[in-house]
Amino acid sequence: MAIHRCELHAGLTCKYLPAYYHASKYLHFPSMNEPADPADLLFKALADPGRRRLLDLLHARDGSTLSELCQPMDMTRQAVTQHLAVLEAANLVATVWRGREKLHFLNPVPLQDIYERWIAKFEKPRLQALDKLKRRLENPNG
Repeated sequence: MAIHRCELHAGLTCKYLPAYYHASKYLHFPSMNEPADPADLLFKALADPGRRRLLDLLHARDGSTLSELCQPMDMTRQAVTQHLAVLEAANLVATVWRGREKLHFLNPVPLQDIYERWIAKFEKPRLQALDKLKRRLENPNG
């Protein structure tokens, strides 16, 4: 059976096009206009309250299985799996296989990077102003 390349679908063969169209209804395929910046992936991951709840659960009990993460969540197992995939894409969750179990671990490094880039630079001048005010109030003659 000859497999022909289809010019319109970035290297996909005609043999796989039906599967591509079927999967595209359910899965998110990034388009060319979507940013690939890790910070954008991180903000997208943090934008959803369900994903933030998963991060809170992992903070409380790192190394949880999917079943353990599904119990306190008010969503289906498939929804939790999809949220975990977004968190993994943003590098907020790392996974390790232990036998047949997949353990999920919180990775706080991207959050620290965002803190240093977006929060710390605004926090420093305020802290310096508070320190200056404290010194003036403690020593009014100086």
